[in-house]
Amino acid sequence: MERIYLDHAATAPMHPNVIQKMVETMESQFGNPSSIHSFGREARHLVDDAREVLARSIGAKPNEIVFTGGGTEADNLAVIGGAEANKHNGKHIITTAVEHHAVLHACRQLERLGFDVTYLPVDETGSISIAEFKQALRDDTILVSIMYGNNEVGVIEPIKEVGELLKNHQALFHTDAVQAYGVETLDVNELSVDLLSVSAHKINGPKGIGFLYSREGVKLSPRTFGGEQERKRRAGTENVAAIAGFREAVIISQTELEERRSRYRSFKKLFVDRLEKEGVKFFINSSLDNSLPHVLNLSFPGTDVEAMLVNLDLAGIAASSGSACTAGSIDPSHVLVAMFGKDSDRTKNSIRYSFGLNNTAEQVEKAASETAKIVKRLTA
Repeated sequence: MERIYLDHAATAPMHPNVIQKMVETMESQFGNPSSIHSFGREARHLVDDAREVLARSIGAKPNEIVFTGGGTEADNLAVIGGAEANKHNGKHIITTAVEHHAVLHACRQLERLGFDVTYLPVDETGSISIAEFKQALRDDTILVSIMYGNNEVGVIEPIKEVGELLKNHQALFHTDAVQAYGVETLDVNELSVDLLSVSAHKINGPKGIGFLYSREGVKLSPRTFGGEQERKRRAGTENVAAIAGFREAVIISQTELEERRSRYRSFKKLFVDRLEKEGVKFFINSSLDNSLPHVLNLSFPGTDVEAMLVNLDLAGIAASSGSACTAGSIDPSHVLVAMFGKDSDRTKNSIRYSFGLNNTAEQVEKAASETAKIVKRLTA
């Protein structure tokens, strides 16, 4: 049985070129980038070169890139580090109800420390209202954190509009671009963001490495203490092999960005068209147009998410509920609850399909056909 992986929003397989680059680096470069001898200098050169490539991919300067252990750490450094370093200007933070837990849980921690957090609601597409954002913005707001593209339903938030509104405001503007990076064209200056988070394993790079863009002049309170790496913003010896792999993944993703966007959008259309031909009843959570090209979240009335996922897995298809699985039960997605309400059936019957490396049109069509069969069987 062919196994079809359609859960790239959770994690993506490493590109063969990335693996090769990492193996080469591990075999030839073991020096500590902070050491002044030749071994250290060679490792430092690799790190500096990667920093330049990453910075160029978002229109930033190399010294504005902070290597982290992944997207979660980047989000935590931006949210908690940004709030702590600027609390003398106020203690109000604005975020949304549909953020990744790396941001939401960081905000909850800040609330325990005495900060005041506003969680913006969203409409049924998952998008915030600019009018409600304006209403929430205060003189003592010091940080705004709004994700670029949602990891569960794919909706793209109005980041550029928010950035324009904050140009003459003291608040730092952070966007979690973990899902968007590699499939969306991102320029930190056009978006007017001060902080932006990225993770390598979403773009076919290694797990355990990411970066935080921090605009020159932005003050951050560090989350780790020890050495003076990353301009004193993130202590710890750099993971040189992972950084080299990250660089390779970025080069590939940036080179193929437009082609990937086009291919994934065609997959979404193919999947939806096949379900329609099969006569299956379903709803698209969010919008096909204003959404990330690789994320498709569908609600199947009359089904149960656990039964759907088990049956899809038995059919060789890896998908996701976008929910937290704990102790054999699936908690409702906080994103879908925010979009449709906690009593909506969509919180109990929605599946996320996400496309990526090695997926083919034939696989997508087969996955849609198998989904149709399962839905018909469960609703018969």
